[in-house]
Amino acid sequence: MFELKGGSYPLTTIQLLSTELDKFSQQLHNKIQQAPVFFQNAPIVVDLTAVEDSKQLNITKLKTIMLEHKLILVAIKGGNPQQRSDALAQHIATLVAGRTKNTNDSTGNSEPEPKTEPKIKKSPINYKLITEPVRSGQQIYAPQGDLIVISSVSNGSELLASGNIHVYGALRGRALAGINGDLNARIFCQSLEAELISIAGRYKLSEDLEGGWSQACEAKLDGENLIVRAMGEKS
Repeated sequence: MFELKGGSYPLTTIQLLSTELDKFSQQLHNKIQQAPVFFQNAPIVVDLTAVEDSKQLNITKLKTIMLEHKLILVAIKGGNPQQRSDALAQHIATLVAGRTKNTNDSTGNSEPEPKTEPKIKKSPINYKLITEPVRSGQQIYAPQGDLIVISSVSNGSELLASGNIHVYGALRGRALAGINGDLNARIFCQSLEAELISIAGRYKLSEDLEGGWSQACEAKLDGENLIVRAMGEKS
C-alpha cells in the first residue's frame, strides 16, 4: 500500500559551461571546500543547455565525478537527444529546458513587445509560523511562502523557504530563502550569527559575514551578489 503525494524540495542546479570534465571536477572541488557540509549528499540537477550542441559530453564520467564529490546527480536539464538517452541509461532523470519567447517574424525583423501596465507585486499570503526556538538538528521548511520564527535559531539547524525568512531573534545555523529561485526573497533577523545564508542559490558562509551582525539586518540580492545591510538602511 502507498500514497502518491506532491511535494516541493530544494535542489541545487549546476550549469555546465564546458565538456572538459577534469577542469569541472577541480572547480567543483574548490567550491565544495568552501561549504563541505552544505553540499554533502546534496541532490543535484545539471543544466546542459550551454553544451547541448556538443557530442563530447560523457554522462557516465559526469555522474562518477558527482559521486566522488559526495553529490547525487538526480537529473539533467536540457541536453541533446544523445545526452538525454545516455542520462536515462544511467538512471538519471531528464528535465525539459524552458523556452525563450521568440519575438522575430519570418523576415527576421524584431517586433516590439506590446506595452503593458506595471504589475503590482503582491506579498505571499502563505507562511509558516514557528513560535518555539529552533533547536540544533531541526529543519523547518516553508514550501509555499514565508517562514517566520518569533524566537532564536540554534547552530546546527536549518531554515528553508520558497519566500522570505523572518527571525525575531538570533539567527544561527543555516537559512536558505527563495529556494525555488525567487530572486526577490530576503532574510530578516535581529542578530545574524549564521553558519550559512542563501538566497536563490547565492550564498555566504560565516567567514564571509565578518563575525556576524549584532543588530537588526536583512540579506538580499543585488544583481548576482548577496549583500547584508542594517535594517532600514537605504540601498
